[in-house]
Amino acid sequence: RLQKLKEMFISKFGSAPKFYARAPGRVNLIGEHIDYCGYAVLPMAIEQDILIAVEPVQTQIVQLANINSSYLDFSTSVNNIQINKTKPQWHNYFLCGLKGIQEHFGLNNPTGMNCLLDGTIPPSSGLSSSSALVCCAGLVTLRANGKTLSKVELAEICTKSERYIGTEGGGMDQSISFLAEEGTAKLIEFSPLRATDVRLPSGATFVIANSCVEMNKAATSHYNIRVMECRLATKLLSKSKGLEWRKMLRLHDVQTKLGVSLEEMLTIVEEVLHPEPYSAEEICKCLGISLEELHSHILSQNMQDVSTFKLYQRAKHVYSEAARVLEFQKICSEAPANALQLLGELMKQSHISCREMYECSCPELDRLVDICLQFGAIGSRLTGAGWGGCTVSMVPTDKLNTFLKNVKKAYYQTDGQRLTVENNSLFATKPGRGALVFVEA
Repeated sequence: RLQKLKEMFISKFGSAPKFYARAPGRVNLIGEHIDYCGYAVLPMAIEQDILIAVEPVQTQIVQLANINSSYLDFSTSVNNIQINKTKPQWHNYFLCGLKGIQEHFGLNNPTGMNCLLDGTIPPSSGLSSSSALVCCAGLVTLRANGKTLSKVELAEICTKSERYIGTEGGGMDQSISFLAEEGTAKLIEFSPLRATDVRLPSGATFVIANSCVEMNKAATSHYNIRVMECRLATKLLSKSKGLEWRKMLRLHDVQTKLGVSLEEMLTIVEEVLHPEPYSAEEICKCLGISLEELHSHILSQNMQDVSTFKLYQRAKHVYSEAARVLEFQKICSEAPANALQLLGELMKQSHISCREMYECSCPELDRLVDICLQFGAIGSRLTGAGWGGCTVSMVPTDKLNTFLKNVKKAYYQTDGQRLTVENNSLFATKPGRGALVFVEA
């Protein structure tokens, strides 16, 4: 693959690349939509990745090309980075990483570059292809400009810089992309960012299945609405408990300030919030503020037209999912005889909560989860933002081949469109290694 990339680079730019950078995609085993609420998640890097061949150049121009011809070439001056939020095209994700590093170091005359990209992560599949591209671009820019940072610093910069494209993400994708190690999943905690090895039990394999429904986080508002609903739930819960609600942004902050367990937070949600959707007017009444203050100080720019908010459901999902992550880690470390059954049960509960409380599933994902469970998965759930993308299933290793054959038949071979992509849509994966740079020898 490297040799092919090098040959294409030479034919495209007329000279050889000086170095390569790679950043992996990821699958989140459990802990969906809770990183931006401040809670720990449990992902692992996958073998699929973004690989970029790079040649620093004297001109202050960045030229980007992709070996996939459906992604158009792009070039821009490094001193004038414009990121278009309205159309999240592939090169804008590269520009996020580039801009993040430039701003961190205050680079006045950043190095120009020729870059050729090859990606093996299926796009819009919930396996974090966009964050891998942001991370890879950050790494490329760092190296081309002769700067160094720790992996943790890089992850934090790339998390912030991906927000240039309008996605209010929480940092899981960028953190695992840099901090992953081969052979182990990671518990990733935030504020401060840290990663702990989680050894997965033997006897099972994780299988990713793509629903073939594409979901682009930056192009839809579902994702950012959930972020906002969690923020509003934080404010109402804080106000009801006499906390300084204006300063509270994340559901984790409420738990920390009250000093209670996740189970107790679930009880508080039941007492304080009602299951019926809240109108903007009711939220204002609860907080004792005007509609104008809600719109100008709390709701983000792209949330101004949303008229109802489901606060009870979102808070309930977040606190219960955060508890499932800790339980998952505990089972992995204690390794009881029935560990696989217990982990499978947590994955199933996670999917039900994503489907019913967070409403981030879709009919195809639900059907795929059912098919996977029917053909022998011990646990199965959506992974990534949802509304399309992939499922992750835990399958007994000795039943893997039969499982793959049956799922192919039941989900992919019943539909012409899915049939064309089935080879890249269903695969077993092991925990892979994190982002790195290698130099042309």
